[in-house]
Amino acid sequence: MDKVRPGIGETALVRAAWERPEAGNGESTRAGMLAPADIEVLEGIAALLGDHSAALLTGAGLSTDSGIPDYRGPNSPPRQPLSYQEFMGDPLLRQRYWARNHVGWTHLHHAKPNAGHYAAEALERGGRLSGIITQNVDRLHESAGAGNVVDLHGRFDQIVCMTCHNTFSRAFLANLLDELNPGFLDAVSDAGGVSVAPDADAELESEKLIRSFTPATCPLCGGMLKPDFVFFGENVPKDRVERSYAMVDSANMLLVAGSSLTVMSGLRFVKKAAKDGKPVVIINRGTTRGDSLARIKLEAGVGESLGWLVDALKLDWRIP
Repeated sequence: MDKVRPGIGETALVRAAWERPEAGNGESTRAGMLAPADIEVLEGIAALLGDHSAALLTGAGLSTDSGIPDYRGPNSPPRQPLSYQEFMGDPLLRQRYWARNHVGWTHLHHAKPNAGHYAAEALERGGRLSGIITQNVDRLHESAGAGNVVDLHGRFDQIVCMTCHNTFSRAFLANLLDELNPGFLDAVSDAGGVSVAPDADAELESEKLIRSFTPATCPLCGGMLKPDFVFFGENVPKDRVERSYAMVDSANMLLVAGSSLTVMSGLRFVKKAAKDGKPVVIINRGTTRGDSLARIKLEAGVGESLGWLVDALKLDWRIP
């Protein structure tokens, strides 16, 4: 790697406190959030990008400023997510999952895009991205207006029937679960605060509440419902992988933002770019599995770093 800089700035659940950027007033986004050494590295990234295009790979670190915690950030508690095999094979674990997910959904579906999502949209609109590959299921790239996005791990706003394969909105399921479990959310609230994960899972320790929860079945065929995202132990659909590889192939470089690259679903694109001789740039707090393949690694806040790049490239962007 050319440069490594342990950056400063916002972490965990704190929303970035920078000024709202206005067209032609990019300097306001830079003050107070990035150290001079961070900016020096970002200048190198901007020079590397130049007039070229990058494929952007994003992870949970991009959404922390939207109030969504990440899995493996410096301040993240250890978690052991339910596997696909456990979800499909154990009715009691499935009941526990849906009880927790119903709580998590009520918190996470209110999340809004942050500056990093709007910066990514500006890079795409400005012709500097071949596309966005996101490991996040929160759909915040789309909410910010990005168009060419691969939701690699699926989407948490949709559910699928494992029997008839019809899909339904998660909002529809929330209403159905409320009908099946009147007073459940109030009882959870009375029991105390909860910790929420990026996939809408929530820590819910009351066995009494969990055992009282009634999961829903498919309203069309009575089959098993599953969130329409990839569980641990489940394969990413082939078409999403192929579309993501095409984005990397058509780009001049790969920019990773907010991913530890712990799982192979994201790391494979870093390996592909490096194998093809394309520069890999990683912006992430903490080490990643792709650090040894990176041309440039910056440890700084993702949102402010992407915002700085948008300003440096003189692209128009706004945060509503």
